[in-house]
Formats: sequence, C-alpha cells, structure tokens
Amino acid sequence: MNLTKYGVKDDNPILRIALTHTSYANEHKCPSYERLEYLGDAVLELIMSDYFYKHTDYSEGEMSKKRSMYVCEEALFEYANNIGLPSHIMVGHGLENTINQTIIADVFEAVVACIYLNSGFSKAREFVLDIALPYVKEDVIFLSDYKSYLQELVQTDRKSVTYNVIKDEGPSHDKYFEVEVVVDGIVYGKGSGKSKKEAEQNAAKNAIELSVGGNKWSY
Repeated sequence: MNLTKYGVKDDNPILRIALTHTSYANEHKCPSYERLEYLGDAVLELIMSDYFYKHTDYSEGEMSKKRSMYVCEEALFEYANNIGLPSHIMVGHGLENTINQTIIADVFEAVVACIYLNSGFSKAREFVLDIALPYVKEDVIFLSDYKSYLQELVQTDRKSVTYNVIKDEGPSHDKYFEVEVVVDGIVYGKGSGKSKKEAEQNAAKNAIELSVGGNKWSY
C-alpha cells in the first residue's frame, strides 16, 4: 500500500492511528482508528455525493441509492483489498487471523480521513475516485443491506422474518455471534460475525443465496 501519491508517507503518525485496531490500542496504550473512521465515513459520503451530482443526471433518490451501494461495507472491503490494506492493519496479540470484513472496511474509512486531514479534501477525493470509479463505471453491484432485500423477497406483509442469536461467545474485543434467520417459523439461513448486525446480515445473505434467485419466496 503506497499513499505517497496522496501526500501520506508510510511513517505518517495519523496513518499509524488509522491502521490501529482497538485490540492493539488497548495492549499498547495508544489511539485506535475509531475517531478517524467516523470522520472518514462523512468524507467518503461527500466525495461520492459530489461525484454523482456533478457527473450524472440521476434524481435525488437514484443518487442516494448509487451512493449507498459504493460506500457500503462490501464495497469498502473490496476497495481495501484492491490496495493491499488488510496486511497493514495492527491488531492485538493472537488476533491476526480474525480481521474480518467490518474491520477492514472501517480501516479504509480511517485511511480516507488520514488523507483528508494530512493532504486536504482534493487528495482524499483523488484517492477515493481512483479506487471506486472503475467499479462505478462497470456498474458493479455491491449489496449493502441483505436484510432489507430479504424482506422484499419474502413479502413481509404476508410473512414474518425474525433473527435469533444462537451463539454469543468471546471477550468484548473479540466477540463471535451466530444468528439464524427464521421465516414463518422455518430456519432459512444462518450467519456469523463479530457483531449481531454482521451476523444478521450474513444470515440474510445465506438465506438469499439458498433461495436460488429468490424463487423460494414466491407463492
């Protein structure tokens, strides 16, 4: 991962924070990426909003849908892997193999904030668009909310969808959840994750995949 084009050298102190997971921060008594992630999320949304406003004639609703697709967790995870970001993330002892999609996406947002703070908005925009635009122009589909899509498939005016936590393990900094999604009393999918939200999304994704294009849900 080389960010010198965007004015950030490898020894940049803000970049070090951006790459620091809470588990590493707790062990070494240093800041983690969480505050930078908050800022990076806002900068990223502005960059993509600005792009769709200036370069398309989409309606407000269409711009919102497009933006959400290209700033969702799945998209950020793809961008991060594109630049080799995961191997630079610092986590606590023994957690090297537990860096999941959520963490990687969060760190990507923190890196965006790092570039913004260090080099300004124009460089942050250059960084984001260099990575994201190829996906936008190819109309790559990133599904940001499997739960909402599943609700559409099962037509929730006639069917009930619930998510049950069937496993909750691990310390606070390294939790593991397993969730099942139940439609009208029948288990249709299972998923796991480092948070209930992630596990629920993965359970919904599993149910969608098993539905073979959604045909299972129609009467």
